[in-house]
Amino acid sequence: MKLVLAALALAVVSPAGAQPRVPRPPPGPPIDAAVRGQVIDGAIAALRRLYVFPDVAAKLETTLRDRVKAHAYDRATEPVAFAELMTKELQAVSHDKHMRMVYSPEPVPDDPPPDAAPSADEIARMQARVRQINGGFVKVERLAGNIGYLRLDYFLPGDEVGARAAAAMTLLADTTALILDLRDNHGGEPGTVALVVSYLYDAFAEVHINDIYDRPSDSTRQYWSLPHLPAPRFANKPVYVLTSNHTFSGGEECAYDLQTLKRATLIGETTGGGANPGGNVKVADHFALFVPTGRAVNPVTKTNWEGVGVKPDIATPAAKALDTAYLAALRVAQKQVDAKATPRLAHEIDDAIAALASKK
Repeated sequence: MKLVLAALALAVVSPAGAQPRVPRPPPGPPIDAAVRGQVIDGAIAALRRLYVFPDVAAKLETTLRDRVKAHAYDRATEPVAFAELMTKELQAVSHDKHMRMVYSPEPVPDDPPPDAAPSADEIARMQARVRQINGGFVKVERLAGNIGYLRLDYFLPGDEVGARAAAAMTLLADTTALILDLRDNHGGEPGTVALVVSYLYDAFAEVHINDIYDRPSDSTRQYWSLPHLPAPRFANKPVYVLTSNHTFSGGEECAYDLQTLKRATLIGETTGGGANPGGNVKVADHFALFVPTGRAVNPVTKTNWEGVGVKPDIATPAAKALDTAYLAALRVAQKQVDAKATPRLAHEIDDAIAALASKK
């Protein structure tokens, strides 16, 4: 839970992705060699203790020590620029897009003890943030032709997210096909990914969705489809997933899971390439390092999308992905509709196809 809270705090302020689309923080007060040394030593200690790949942590330590000896950081006196430089160098060696040094104008709180339960205040703040962004559920819509559309920008934890998922799937239950838009999805909780995927299978499917290995506990958690859900399921109907190069982390997991399970057609761009979950670790008074402590292990491929991203089944610019998926869904609906029994729906499908054709 500690890591989830840290990730959510980052997600709400600055979505983590291959290229975060957020304003650059204003410059901070100058830092000296002592502060830089504290940041570097703190980062090395955190990586040695927690990073999911110990051999890579050793390479990172060697690189940072060598860079210090070469006086590579002597001119890095502005803290935001220093954090960005550290991020660039850490990622260059690790090829891990989750790993990121962050400068905070406010003092970074001390790390809680391992397995410490979140305080009531932390839970309240998390719930407030979840409500502010509607649990990540941005848009639910029945498109013309009876095609369902769901835009989901985060896979956030909590009961309120479950209620929103149930409400969304209730509205979409009777549509012919579903378009799941993850083009701006920046990640979140694997359990919520499993919840959403579960709605795409019947109650007796028993689908093994994903595994997460955690280095600190040296354990692996399995994620399976849920047998009991509070809303109708969208089983045995076409699903199209939209992706972009900004789709990251949990958004990528959802796309990758559905692709490897052959449950959905992916349309859009190759995703950002971040598959190693973790959390923020304090390395100095105003600096925190996001340390990936785990890795996804897909039960089908036995690997994940780290560094390479998830490649779509149908490659197209992200801006055109919705129209491409919508047309594909309408073609399916067109074959299924009984024009005599439901003439209004048949005309609606034909008109929607014609409207898309006129945009080309």
